[in-house]
Amino acid sequence: MSRTKFRAKKNMPTEAAQPKHVVSEKLELMITIVNRNKADFYMDLIQSFDVNMQLAIPAQGTANAEIRSILGLVETDKTVIFSVIRENQAVQALNAIEERFRTIKNGKGIAYTIPLTSVIGVSIFGFLSNNRMTVKGANNQ
Repeated sequence: MSRTKFRAKKNMPTEAAQPKHVVSEKLELMITIVNRNKADFYMDLIQSFDVNMQLAIPAQGTANAEIRSILGLVETDKTVIFSVIRENQAVQALNAIEERFRTIKNGKGIAYTIPLTSVIGVSIFGFLSNNRMTVKGANNQ
């Protein structure tokens, strides 16, 4: 009985050992906190930057009346908006939100982003990045 030996070249990982990555835009989680009565306006604004997924959660501000008057905050009913946005759109979206914070009466709030380091699944990434070609390609495999 003969045996066949298979010897891989050094420093050459096999195809199965190589991680398969979808090389595309990076994603960020944008968190925006605004007065509850302005939430729909800000969600529409954020959506205009190719945001495909948003989650709005009602919240309550915790500052007492004295602190609110010093800061010029009227309402304590807030909404926290979680949006997944492509990194290349995040700066433009934050600038647009900042502009609205300055120009809309009682439209103040807080907005910032956190980078997402990974997403499991090509279809999920395609959905979150609003990349229809990625989703279409994943469904055809």
